[in-house]
Amino acid sequence: MNNSTYKQLCRNMEILGLGQMVIHLDEISNFVTSNNLSFTEGLLRLSNYEVDFKEAKASRSMIKAAAFPFVKELKDYDFNFQPSVNQQEIQELCTLGFLERNENIVFLGPSGVGKTHLATSIGIAAAKKRTSTYFIKCHDLLQQLKKAKLENRLDVRLRHFCHYRLLIIDELGYLPIDKEDSNMFFQLIDMRYERKSTILTTNMNFNEWDGVFYDAVVANAILDRVLHHAHVISISGKSYRLKDHMKQGE
Repeated sequence: MNNSTYKQLCRNMEILGLGQMVIHLDEISNFVTSNNLSFTEGLLRLSNYEVDFKEAKASRSMIKAAAFPFVKELKDYDFNFQPSVNQQEIQELCTLGFLERNENIVFLGPSGVGKTHLATSIGIAAAKKRTSTYFIKCHDLLQQLKKAKLENRLDVRLRHFCHYRLLIIDELGYLPIDKEDSNMFFQLIDMRYERKSTILTTNMNFNEWDGVFYDAVVANAILDRVLHHAHVISISGKSYRLKDHMKQGE
C-alpha cells in the first residue's frame, strides 16, 4: 500500500467515525502479512476493535444513564460474609433470563445486608447488555410522581417510568407512604405488571406492608402484582457497614 493510498484510507475511516480501525490499521496489516491471512480475515480482525470499543462505550453510557448510586458488580459482593445469600441463584439472575419472562425480584432483609448492592449488580449486568435500566429510591420516585400530579402530568411521568425494561426501586418501606402516594405507586406497579421487570429492595416483611401503605386493600393489590411472577431473596445476617468496625472491635 503506497503512502497516498494509506493516508486516504485513514482519512476515509476517520470521516466514517472508525477511530479504532485507524489506530489498529498498521498492527492488523502486519499481522495479516505475517500470517498470510485473507483480506476478509484481516478486515474482520480490524472491525472487531471498532465493535468492541463502541459496545464498551454504549455500556458505559447505559450504566451512567441508569443513575446507580455506585458501580458495584457481583464480583464485589462478599458471599462469605452473607452465607444466607445463594450465590448460584444471584449469578443466574445476572444472566437476565427473568427479563425475558417479565419477572420481578424482591430483596428482603434488614438494613446494611447488601440488598442495594445485589440489585445494582443485576442492574449493571442489564445495562451492559444495553437494556434500558433505571435506579431510584422509593421516596424520590414518589416525590417525582407527586410533583407530576400537581403539574397535571402524572400520566406522562408514569409512562416515563414504565418505559424502562428494568426499574429498580430501592428502600421501599423505610419511610411511611400516605394514601395519595400509595395509589400512585399502585398505578406504576399495575402498568408494569407482566410487561416489564421491577426489582424492589425492602426491609419490611410482606405481612407488614399493610403498615407501609395507606390501607390493606392497596397493599394487597401491590403485593399481588409484585409477587405473582417474582424471585424473593431473603437476606439475614450482619450489616456490611459495620463489618470493618466489628473486625476492629474483635
